[in-house]
Amino acid sequence: MKIDSHHHFWTYDPVEYGWIDDSLQAIRRDFLPDHLRAEIASVGVAGVVSVQARQNLVETQWLLDFAAHHDFIKGVVGWVELVSPQVGRELERFAARPKLKSVRHVVQGEPDDHFILHADFNRGIRELKKYSLTYDILILERQLPPTIQFVDAHPDQVFVLDHIAKPRIQDGVFAPWRQNICELAKRPNVYCKLSGMVTEAGFATWTDGQLRPYFETVLAAFGPRRLMFGSDWPVCLVACGYARWHQQVSAWVAELSVDEQARVLGGTAVEAYNL
Repeated sequence: MKIDSHHHFWTYDPVEYGWIDDSLQAIRRDFLPDHLRAEIASVGVAGVVSVQARQNLVETQWLLDFAAHHDFIKGVVGWVELVSPQVGRELERFAARPKLKSVRHVVQGEPDDHFILHADFNRGIRELKKYSLTYDILILERQLPPTIQFVDAHPDQVFVLDHIAKPRIQDGVFAPWRQNICELAKRPNVYCKLSGMVTEAGFATWTDGQLRPYFETVLAAFGPRRLMFGSDWPVCLVACGYARWHQQVSAWVAELSVDEQARVLGGTAVEAYNL
């Protein structure tokens, strides 16, 4: 079963989605389940994981309600206030919904690059294991060093790294991203998504040759058993269509064995999110 491990829904509002700036005008509209259903059908993807795009509890509830009414939504990566003393109560409430599989905080947007090491945030992370929840790591490549320390503090927690940690692909920069991503990958409890790459390159100018060295790096570091396909739809649409990104990842993994291809295109997501 092919799984898209990373996409978003929204009813567009310029205040709630202020991060959709002028460079992203193509996605200033609604993106809802019926829109995505048509996209995944065109490439044979059978299921998806819906990921939060707003940091509030209404978003988490909204995504879980969609998942309850649409079988192709296999799991939800929601948001809870991990730094809150009430985080356990919030997790207990949402974990009663079987399609909540993970939570995420937009660490990349925090002004302190060491936010991920804060004591209150880590207390919240320690609550996740009680509910068998994964944690999605959303960071910029410069935040990899504190993230490695963070992961080391939670050896029994399952983590999924979003967007290969957003390397500076447009500028062709590999160091120190390459060294740090390889170090992080030594932790067996960390999976990695092949997503968000085209939007770190030039929207209109990216090429296979530009992206391939970054793919090859994470393939060597994580191996196919810990890599998973993610579209980052609809954000990807500013740089390429859904089918084109699926085709790109499929072409990369075509060099792998049949079993390894199945892992990247679905099996890894099933395992990491317990779908």
